[in-house]
Amino acid sequence: MNNSTKITAIVTGLPPSVDGVGDYAWYLARQMRQDFGIETKFLVANLAWQTTPEVNEFNTQRISQRSLSELLTFLQSSSIVLLHYVGYGYAKRGCPIWLVEGLEKWRRENEKKYLLTMFHEVYAYSPNVLSSQFWTSPLQRSLASRLARLSDRCLTSKEGYAERITKLSGGKHPNVLSLPVFSNVGEPKPEQLRPLSQRSKRLIIFGGRGTRSRVYQRSLLALERTCRELQIEEILDIGPPLEIELPLINQTSIKTLGVKTTQEISHLLSDSIVGFFDYSLDFLAKSTIFAAYCAHRLLPVGVFYPGKEVDGLVVEKHYWIGDTHPDPMSLISGQLVADNAYTWYQQHQLSVQAQVFINSL
Repeated sequence: MNNSTKITAIVTGLPPSVDGVGDYAWYLARQMRQDFGIETKFLVANLAWQTTPEVNEFNTQRISQRSLSELLTFLQSSSIVLLHYVGYGYAKRGCPIWLVEGLEKWRRENEKKYLLTMFHEVYAYSPNVLSSQFWTSPLQRSLASRLARLSDRCLTSKEGYAERITKLSGGKHPNVLSLPVFSNVGEPKPEQLRPLSQRSKRLIIFGGRGTRSRVYQRSLLALERTCRELQIEEILDIGPPLEIELPLINQTSIKTLGVKTTQEISHLLSDSIVGFFDYSLDFLAKSTIFAAYCAHRLLPVGVFYPGKEVDGLVVEKHYWIGDTHPDPMSLISGQLVADNAYTWYQQHQLSVQAQVFINSL
């Protein structure tokens, strides 16, 4: 690969819309261009997406319909495709037949074409017969298998997904690399991050509506304990407005900031001591919220979920569980956890991931 190489990235969306996958693809493309001079052309498979001036630094096109013929029209001059895959991002029921069939035909046209797939999801399953996932899961699984076998290389964000992809590929990909997601609100340099004892006694609740609503609806005891034992003086809620009334926490009101820029969020995180979350613990590697806390060297505190320790994350070492933490909380012991979380994050920070993707192409 040389500096004249161009990549076509297929995505579910791009900024300013926030969908996790689009943000990831966008920041990755910027890093690959900065570090390696590699240019990315984006194909947005979201009929509602609208371009804005901030995305004009890249060549971006949106499909007018989700169809095999439309996809092939856009890919006819592309020799390297990077697919950011999540089934529900490309089809309502998680079964993007048009996408997989289109890529299969694109590959058949020229054996020198190269497909790298980043599996942000693999397939969904529900034991509930009333759920659409129960009925569509076999097709979702079949499409993921075809895509894995079609791809020259596969990457993913979770060790469990990597094991799944290896099986689905029929052994074609025995060593699928998993890369926990990076922070989409910046990565301050080490010298910019002060010790917790030198920061404002502030706790951050950050993310989308669903994740933040769960904090207020099921995590109040853990949140109250965290604020009490760490002597939190200010609680900031960052994200889209919620439709629930926010509680008083230890007689401290929660200040709602709404949607902020990435620079503003990064500044607030860098001057806070706790990042609070309510998220399934065995999926933390996929959480951009958790990644942001780690990247800013905060003390991550969550609530208990059943599950095993995966992706190199260990409870009490990389994060605390507010409702089951065995000892009184202190900044001294919390600093060790914040440092461990920060060190864990460095292994897959954005620049590291850009290098991995370049090596995979």
